[in-house]
Amino acid sequence: MDTANTIKELRESIGMSSKEFSEHTGIPVRTLEDWEATRRTPPEYIPRLIAYQLKYEELVKDFAR
Repeated sequence: MDTANTIKELRESIGMSSKEFSEHTGIPVRTLEDWEATRRTPPEYIPRLIAYQLKYEELVKDFAR
């Protein structure tokens, strides 16, 4: 799977718009949009880091319950 689709699927999996996801991850919205539209290609480790962040947040939320 290419990085553009991976990033888009991660964003959609938590139900956020590009703007919300940008604010949540600290990645500029234009950068996210460029990645998802394949106008630019992020480094290969970026989708992994985003996935780790989302998983960590999920685990913390589950632990807090």
